[in-house]
Amino acid sequence: MAKPGKNGSSKKCSEAVAYREHTAALAEAGHGFHRRGWVLGTGGNFSAVLTRAPLRLAITASGVDKGALTAEEFLEIDQEARVLRGTGKPSAEALLHLVLVGKRDAGAVLHTHSVWNTILSEVFAHQGGVAITGYEMLKGLRGVATHEHREWLPILENSQDIPALARRLEAALERHPGSHGFLLRGHGLYTWGRDINEARRHVEILEFLLEVTGRTRAVAGSAAAASGAR
Repeated sequence: MAKPGKNGSSKKCSEAVAYREHTAALAEAGHGFHRRGWVLGTGGNFSAVLTRAPLRLAITASGVDKGALTAEEFLEIDQEARVLRGTGKPSAEALLHLVLVGKRDAGAVLHTHSVWNTILSEVFAHQGGVAITGYEMLKGLRGVATHEHREWLPILENSQDIPALARRLEAALERHPGSHGFLLRGHGLYTWGRDINEARRHVEILEFLLEVTGRTRAVAGSAAAASGAR
């Protein structure tokens, strides 16, 4: 039988390894998103679940450059967003990450600020969301088996009152249980997954679909204008 001290030491070692692996993977994701123009400067934030009982998240510190993100620029927080490890403070949006972990059983949450997701969050704000259907790339989303799937991305009004925003997010998730992400108006995209790899794939799929939606709308508008000018 192992001594209690050894068990405690082994647990701490395992937690330290998990923290290093998760923060390294999130930093790598940030570099890739930066290269594609989805998280420029200090925009965006990323998190991953370390343990669920008790709940612990690794999350980006506030104000860090995502293009030069390192594993050292993450924090470990608890279910109240209190910092347990690392220096600096978590984004106020940590509360949104905690909502998604609780309501969607997410293992990772990724938030991007691309040009297209920002534009479309404004264009479709009056509709309360963006509907996307008919594209083969939809099958890259968890549980989607056909291009006929209709993905609805709710759009929430942005706010600096994060507790109130978190409550509105909870309500939106309840109204749209099948959604794989949501948009904050004039702000960006949130998506999630069972783990970092799935969340990363969802970012790639949704960013592609949002860009296609935006470009298709622009082309159709140009064609209509050209036709009217004849």
